[in-house]
Amino acid sequence: MKCPHCGKDMVEGHLICEECGEEIRIVPDFEPEIENSITEALTILAAEQDEKDNGQPQQESVEQSEKLTEPEEETTDGRRIWVIVSLVIFFIVVSVTYGAYAYHIQTVDYQIDKAKEYAADGSYQEAIACLEAAYEKNPAEARLLFQEADYYYIQEDHTSAIQVLYRIINDGNFSYEDVEEAYNKIVTIYANQGAYGEINELLRNCPDNDIINMFQSYLAMEPEFSYVEGNYAEVIPLKLSSNTSGTIYYTVDGSSPDKNSQIYTAPLFLEDGEHTISAFFVNDYGIESEIVTKKYVINLSVPNAPEVELYSGEYEEPMMIVAEEIEGCRIFYTTDESDPTADSVPYTGPIPMPLGRTLFKFVNISEEGVSSDITMRTYTLKLKDAIPTDRAVTLLVQRLVETGYLEDTLGNSRRLTGRLSYQFSSVLGINGAGYYTINEYYDDGTGILNRTDKVFLVQIHTGEAAQLGYDERGNFTAVLL
Repeated sequence: MKCPHCGKDMVEGHLICEECGEEIRIVPDFEPEIENSITEALTILAAEQDEKDNGQPQQESVEQSEKLTEPEEETTDGRRIWVIVSLVIFFIVVSVTYGAYAYHIQTVDYQIDKAKEYAADGSYQEAIACLEAAYEKNPAEARLLFQEADYYYIQEDHTSAIQVLYRIINDGNFSYEDVEEAYNKIVTIYANQGAYGEINELLRNCPDNDIINMFQSYLAMEPEFSYVEGNYAEVIPLKLSSNTSGTIYYTVDGSSPDKNSQIYTAPLFLEDGEHTISAFFVNDYGIESEIVTKKYVINLSVPNAPEVELYSGEYEEPMMIVAEEIEGCRIFYTTDESDPTADSVPYTGPIPMPLGRTLFKFVNISEEGVSSDITMRTYTLKLKDAIPTDRAVTLLVQRLVETGYLEDTLGNSRRLTGRLSYQFSSVLGINGAGYYTINEYYDDGTGILNRTDKVFLVQIHTGEAAQLGYDERGNFTAVLL
């Protein structure tokens, strides 16, 4: 490209001549063709007027001058007026034509078309300069900047393309749709480069939640905690959540978590004491959030230990062991000397005292999961003159055969294809008499014993067989077989 002022070759893309210092206008203010046509028209009119003036003799006698008639003078004046009027009309037409042309070359569509012509020839710098010149006069036209960003992107100058798009985001002169499109283009450029960290930073600085939600999958926000940090008087199931799919890593000892820390998969139950929970989120693109830490102090009310009415000792008669329940708690117990937990046997009502020596441990556990102190009782039940428990089972089976309930002492029954069997359970006092309780089990041939709903009784001294029943008040009764 040559400088129109001095004719020297210019460096491609430069808009100022290094030789003469003149600025090069890519879009001319006025076309030379119009200027030439105006000049030519004015020259012709001037020549015609000179011919008319030169056609009259320069020296005329006084007599000839006096002989000129008044109509001839009027004709000369009319001709001059016509010339003036013609010139005025001509200048008006030229001015209007030039004004229309000048307006046309300043329109955004003209500038974009002109830039496209440069771009079609591969002259992207000239095309960009054309768009920039147009943008200075039309600062509200976002499409000029979009076109410019596209030309930078075509040249693989992604940094410049993003800078141009940032002007749309930050200038505050553009519509919501333009800003949204600018974000979309920037995110696309970064995503194609695999620059997901830049996308995360872009969205974290975005003030519009609707735009943020459009690109939620690229964003790595800090994990959200379901409870605000502070003091609580109950066990809290703390949940951690993220804004999109990914992985949450956490620690519970106050240390900073990393990708080797525990992965959150289920609520964290914070029990009595102080807890410091730290967590961060990693999205599917590998972008890490900031670490967030929250502290919780759980001050739980410890329930009282269960009260058991029957004291430890030796007993010769069947007794029932009763524990007093309190509201908001459940009682659990063990008989194998282990400490009871929420996984132990739940207390549902009075417990028949077992034969021999047995250590009972009871505990209250609140709805918040807080355990009370343990209540222990040791019972030794020795029955005087009582028949052995295995003898009681034999007597029961014989009586069931006599009544036709069983077909034989092997436990066969006409009603069932499998076999029935019987096992001693406990000792029960009913109406002042002692009975062994014997549970019934059914084996369908698989070797698996399933307990039925029948409980039989055998009087501990006489061996008399009965079935456990209930009276109208819900008390135990012995129904003789």
